[in-house]
Amino acid sequence: MTDPVLVHCQAGRDAFFQRLSRYLACPSVSTDPAYREGMAEARAFLKTLLADFGFANFQELDGGIGGHPALFCEWNGAAGKPTLLVYGHYDVQPPDPLELWDSPPFEATERDGRLYARGISDDKGPSMIALEVLGAFLAVEGRLPVNVKILLEGEEETGSPSLPNILAKNKVLLTADAILSADGARWRADLPSVNVGSRGNGGFEITLRTADMDLHSGRYGGAVPNALHEMAALVASLHDGDSRVTVPGFYDGIEMPDAATRAALATLPFNGADWADDVGTCEKGEAGYATLERLWDRPTLEVNGLWGGYQGAGAKTIVPNEAHAKFTLRLVPGQDPHHIRKLVQDYLIRLCPRCVTLSIGGDRSWTKAYRVPPSHPLLLAAEAALTETLGSKPLRVRIGATLPLSDLVAEILGIDTVMFSFSTADERFHAPNEFLRLSAVDEGIAAWVTILRKVGAQSPDAYAAYRRT
Repeated sequence: MTDPVLVHCQAGRDAFFQRLSRYLACPSVSTDPAYREGMAEARAFLKTLLADFGFANFQELDGGIGGHPALFCEWNGAAGKPTLLVYGHYDVQPPDPLELWDSPPFEATERDGRLYARGISDDKGPSMIALEVLGAFLAVEGRLPVNVKILLEGEEETGSPSLPNILAKNKVLLTADAILSADGARWRADLPSVNVGSRGNGGFEITLRTADMDLHSGRYGGAVPNALHEMAALVASLHDGDSRVTVPGFYDGIEMPDAATRAALATLPFNGADWADDVGTCEKGEAGYATLERLWDRPTLEVNGLWGGYQGAGAKTIVPNEAHAKFTLRLVPGQDPHHIRKLVQDYLIRLCPRCVTLSIGGDRSWTKAYRVPPSHPLLLAAEAALTETLGSKPLRVRIGATLPLSDLVAEILGIDTVMFSFSTADERFHAPNEFLRLSAVDEGIAAWVTILRKVGAQSPDAYAAYRRT
């Protein structure tokens, strides 16, 4: 028998895409102050939408550090049922470089079974799928199968700097049995899977200074340090010939998966050479590990940006006096973010040569790796819902990226997060021509209807054993 809520969603598919297009037209770029009005526009759109659906108690939750607020609302009419905190984020990455887009980034454009726009895959499309289903339940049945609190964050794309304060200041308001996240992309479009873990994250910047000013390369070149040369040498020293990080203690205490999990990983249908070729490169990484192990189970230290000296047209014969670099680290279970940060920064300071000063800044988003408990009731409900809607049991996979929320809510609210997004890892989020497969909308709506039904059949007591004090 077809679910009446699903039938309602299918009948309103065109109206859904109209709403989604209006949401995508809000230029909600959180990192650039020039888009502050677009951020406010997105919040206003969401508030109107959710109020029309039947949600109440709207609040803008501020972290108190001058960032963008998160939007909160709730529906609490399912007595005796579990309470889910449904999470998504309304901020997006900058659209630059604009000249590489085939269509305007804030104008939803359909081509070849895909919808293109900035934020369509990360995370406006997946979030709207979740919200649409919640609204459909209230429209058709006048109630939800579970109690639902909604948290739509405005700073996920900048590392969630306000989120720790938002969670800590609103612990009672945000109390729930678990989090069901509309963020956290699927591994592949052709293979049902559920994400059961993610790596942690952290980052910072350094500046090297070798003189009081840029110097004439004829009068000083070859006789004084060059900031760019020194930075290149410093960055190169962070990895050895086997692509291992050289920072002493960096790998200490890492919790690798057991033999059975590693054996199961080797059976996954994955061709690393083809995967790399799809983006015009080749496999390269820490020796002794397969590509999926490097992505899911090993930590990284990456240089994200490296610059200094003259970068204009033509030549300028100088010895640059400053060079800059940005770093990001992806962390795995067993690594404490703050300990790792100190190890890496202390190592850079020790390597800094004579006559060169090193300053550190731009500290951002230090969070731990996260794993969902393997028998968590929300994870089991997600697997059952995906099996029912997609026709086969999903594989349990991990992601190399980071969902800052997962570690933070585990530490502050004491609850677990299950990722239930219907974007896919290859959909060019953070790049020009970001897209979402239209088939993912139909799959996602059916799966969200099903998982809410299944959680509604569970007892809140099933979640009690997984709450952290």
